[in-house]
Amino acid sequence: MAILKLDLGEFDEIDYYLIAIHTSLEDYRLAFFINQMLPVNLSKSKSEIQINIKEGETGFSRFYYEDIESGISWNLIQNKNEVIQYNKGNNQNLFSNVSMEVSTKVFLLPEFKKVDYFLKIEHHEDAINVSQTQLLLNTINSISTVYIVDTNKIKSKNNLIF
Repeated sequence: MAILKLDLGEFDEIDYYLIAIHTSLEDYRLAFFINQMLPVNLSKSKSEIQINIKEGETGFSRFYYEDIESGISWNLIQNKNEVIQYNKGNNQNLFSNVSMEVSTKVFLLPEFKKVDYFLKIEHHEDAINVSQTQLLLNTINSISTVYIVDTNKIKSKNNLIF
């Protein structure tokens, strides 16, 4: 009988680029400007990226486009969101019947807290020039900074699996 061996090194390969975007634009406006600048047609995905944390569950908006001819899929992902908790006062005092609303900032990739959005470009081999994409994104007026993230420095890579 033949022994089959699975090489887990194949699964460690990173087959995507991650571009960090700093902007004050809303997600739908940013997707609109990216669609004008790049040869993509990003549209709002019905399924948000769900993250469970100790404060609760939150969803990050996602815009998606798949170019079937070149085998490239584009994801524009929100990095910052808020979880709102409602705390009821347990004490017997003047404010015991008051419920408090506490909001907590949550990040898709906590090691990049200043980044507003990520553009994840999944590719097969070298089908895309990511430096050219970065230069084109930098020409959008409302974007302050765009840079390519070194994927080896991401600690929470599991949040990018969707």
